Amino acid sequence: MKKWILTTATLLFVLLAVAQTDTTYPYKRFPTVPPFTLLQADSTNFTKDQLKKGPVLVMFFSPGCDHCQHQMEDMMKSIDKFKHAQLVLATYQKFEEMVEFINYFELSKHPNIKVGRDEKFFLPPFYHIQSLPYLAAYDKKGDLVNTWQGNVAVETLLKALQ
Repeated sequence: MKKWILTTATLLFVLLAVAQTDTTYPYKRFPTVPPFTLLQADSTNFTKDQLKKGPVLVMFFSPGCDHCQHQMEDMMKSIDKFKHAQLVLATYQKFEEMVEFINYFELSKHPNIKVGRDEKFFLPPFYHIQSLPYLAAYDKKGDLVNTWQGNVAVETLLKALQ
């Protein structure tokens, strides 16, 4: 009888603890630009602290992903419209693939675009990324405006970054 009471009490305690666990994804609990660290092509780190004032678009991508390539192609067609915003592109894929992506799209010509490897795999669990490309727009105060999984129209991104 004592074992049954002890087991029941323990089970109730565990259930209460689990019920009070916050299962909200981190980007919703902390709706500001996350404290990322990205390894850039020149082997230096780029962090949140180095962002310039203004709107920010975070894009998590894979260099070999067709959808990611199409998203970047669409954005590059209107790249002058993004000059007011900082674009942060992050990947977890191989460093060499990231460098090829940078070179193919000539991203280093644009000072407002930072590309790096998320070596600590911080962003996917932070945003609960399930498909690529993943985009998160932040206003000039650094507050989250919206997130998208999959391709997004350039006009929608630009509107979110105003």
